[in-house]
Amino acid sequence: MASGVDSGSDSGSQDPYSRLGITPDSGFEAVQKAKASALEAAGEDPQARAKVEVAYDAVLMARLRERQSGRVSIAAASASEREQQVNSQATPSSPGSGVLTRLRQFSLPTPSGSAGSWMPELSMVEGQGLVVRTVAGGLGVLLLLVASGTAELVLSLSTIGLFLSQVRRGRRPLASLGWSLLLLAVGLGLGVLILSLVGAASVGLPLAVDQLQALPAVLVMLAGALLLA
Repeated sequence: MASGVDSGSDSGSQDPYSRLGITPDSGFEAVQKAKASALEAAGEDPQARAKVEVAYDAVLMARLRERQSGRVSIAAASASEREQQVNSQATPSSPGSGVLTRLRQFSLPTPSGSAGSWMPELSMVEGQGLVVRTVAGGLGVLLLLVASGTAELVLSLSTIGLFLSQVRRGRRPLASLGWSLLLLAVGLGLGVLILSLVGAASVGLPLAVDQLQALPAVLVMLAGALLLA
């Protein structure tokens, strides 16, 4: 069995079982104790600790390969499953932990709400999030009102900000994108309606046509960033 894990050692000069001070027949508790003892002996040396982690990973991989090929006993298979369960819940012992150990601990965040929940909840954001969204939205409105020709830029940034705001508050990306585009369309529709109502009177206003049309959309998306969760 040792020949199946020689490639997992760090330099080929010492197989993982010798590095941990165990044999291929060692049980689950013996492997765990050997790893803990080796890490304790390595102290704060990151290279030494990394070698221990690599050796430990090589032992696990060897047992996994034997399980897959059917050359492992029921007791060894049970021990291997227990090792994987323990290590999936363990925290890295040092910055030099093995790559396989870090991969076993990786998991994607789960957004809140069910997969079919497309309707958002209305709740005002609080704390630092409220300050950031209010300041960013105010700067967007100010830029739109002061600088002509920035309507498309402000609308794009507002749409992206609304999308990120919803994702940040736990909504799924697809639902967040859908509501961002919907509020953008609603705001632009309001802008067209306002332009049709104002008509010729808009000629005397200090705002250009694109600014007047974009302003309701920016305000609607700012409200969405503050309320949609």
